Amino acid sequence: MAEFLESPRLLLPLAVTFVAPFLVWRFGNRPNLREGVSFAGGFLAFCAVLWLAPAVLAGKVWLWRVCELMPGITVTFCVDGLSLIFALVACFLWMFATSYNIGYMRSLDEHAQTRYFFCFAVAIFGAVGVAFSANVFTLYLFYEVITIFTYPLVAHHQDEEGFAGARKYMVYLMGSSKLFLLPAMILTYVLAGTLEFNLTDIVHGMFPKDANPVLVQVTYFLYLFGLAKAAIMPLHNWLPGAMVAPTPVSALLHAVAVVKAGVFSLSRVMLSGFGVQALDSLGIGMATAWLAAFTIVAASVIALTKDDLKARLAYSTVSQLSYVILGVALLTPLAVSGGLAHIAHHAFSKITLFFAAGAIYVAAHTKKISLMDGLGRKMPFTFAAFAVGSLSMIGVPPSCGFVTKWLVAGGALQADRLAILLVLGASTVLNAAYFAPVVYRAFFRPAPEGAEHHGGEAPLSMVVPLSLTALISLYLGIFPETFMRFVNAFGGF
Repeated sequence: MAEFLESPRLLLPLAVTFVAPFLVWRFGNRPNLREGVSFAGGFLAFCAVLWLAPAVLAGKVWLWRVCELMPGITVTFCVDGLSLIFALVACFLWMFATSYNIGYMRSLDEHAQTRYFFCFAVAIFGAVGVAFSANVFTLYLFYEVITIFTYPLVAHHQDEEGFAGARKYMVYLMGSSKLFLLPAMILTYVLAGTLEFNLTDIVHGMFPKDANPVLVQVTYFLYLFGLAKAAIMPLHNWLPGAMVAPTPVSALLHAVAVVKAGVFSLSRVMLSGFGVQALDSLGIGMATAWLAAFTIVAASVIALTKDDLKARLAYSTVSQLSYVILGVALLTPLAVSGGLAHIAHHAFSKITLFFAAGAIYVAAHTKKISLMDGLGRKMPFTFAAFAVGSLSMIGVPPSCGFVTKWLVAGGALQADRLAILLVLGASTVLNAAYFAPVVYRAFFRPAPEGAEHHGGEAPLSMVVPLSLTALISLYLGIFPETFMRFVNAFGGF
C-alpha cells in the first residue's frame, strides 16, 4: 500500500510550465531569447519532475489539494509512477522539440512564430497537468487546455486546408469530451460519490461494490469514447486530418502531448478509476482489448495505402497507440506493464520519425514516399534515424518497441488469449510492410534522372535532435528498466 506524501513541492513542474509560455510571449520580438525560454522551461520542468522521482520509487505518492469547489469536487494533484512516465517524457522531449522547431520554422520562414511557440509551451503545461491529475475533474480541465491551445497549431498555415483540418480536430476532440466525457464525470460522481482516483489500489478502483453494474458499464464506455485523444476507432479521424499542421506540431500531436494525454488518461481511468476487478468481472476489459486489436490492424492496413509520409505516420500512430490500451485492457501484469511502458517507448520512436519527415521536407521539399528514391545517400543521418524509429515500430530488438511487444505478447499468454498473439503478429508484418519500403527506396534505389534533391542534410538544429531521439529509443530497448521502474512503482507489477 503506497503512502501519501502531502507537499506543495509537486506543484513546481506545473509552475515552471505555467510561467514559461508567458515569458515566450513577452520576448516575442527577440527570437533567440524567446526560444531560449523554451529550452530553459523544458530543462527546469524536467529537473523538477525528476526531483519527485526518488520518493515515488520508494513507494510514496505525492499529493496536494489546491482547492475544493464543492463536496467531492476538488482541484487536486498527485504524482505516482504513472504520472512520472508521462510528465518526464513531455518535459524531456520539449527540449528536443524546441531545437527542432528553430530549424524548421526559421528554414521555412514561417509566420506567427511567437504564437506558435506560446501555444506549444501551453500544450506542455496541459500535458503536465493531465499527468499530475488526482481526480477526474482536474484531468478534465487540463485535457481541455491541451485541446484549446493546440487548435491554433493545427490551423497554423491559416489556409483552407489548415482551417478544415483544425475544424475536424476541434469537433472530434471538444465534441467527444462534451458528449461523452462530461456525462461520464457526472455518472461517476453519482455512483461513487467522489471524482478522486484510487491512487493506492488499481485492483478495486473508486467505484463501490454495490454500484449498479449496468451504469458502471455505461460510464466506462462514455469514458472510452469521451477520451478521443486516444484515437481508438471510430473516433480516430481527427488525427490524420491534423496532418495539415507543420511537422513539429505533428510530432507534438503524435509523440509528446496530445495522443499521449489520451492514452494516459484512459489508462488512469481504467486502472485508478474502475480497477482491474471491475474491468474483468463486467467484461469491459476484454471488450476494450478487442476494440484496440481491431484499431491496431485496421489502421496499419490503411497506412499501407498512403504515399504521403506524414499520412502514413499518422495511421501508424493510430495503430501504435492502441498497444497501450490493449496492454492495459488485457489486465495481466506483463501486458499492463508493456502497455504503460509503451507510453514512453512509442514517444521517442515516433517523434524520431516525425522529426525525420520534417527534415526531409525542409531539405528535399517532398512529402511523397514515391519521390524519395536515393535520398538516403544525400541525407544519411536523417534516414538512419528514420530506420531506427521504424525498427522500433516494427518491434525488432534491440529497439524499445520490441520490449513493448514482448511484454504484451507475454501478457496475452498469461490471459490465455492466443488470438491476441495473432493480432500482434499481423501488426508486426504490416508495420514492416509500410516502413521497410521507405528505407529501401532511400538507400537502395537510385535517384531518378533530373531529380532536384537538396545536396545534403537539413539544419543541424533539426538533425541533432532526431539523431539523439533515435539513439535514446535504442537505449530504452537495451535498458528497459529506465521506465519500467516507474511502471513497477505504480502497479506493483
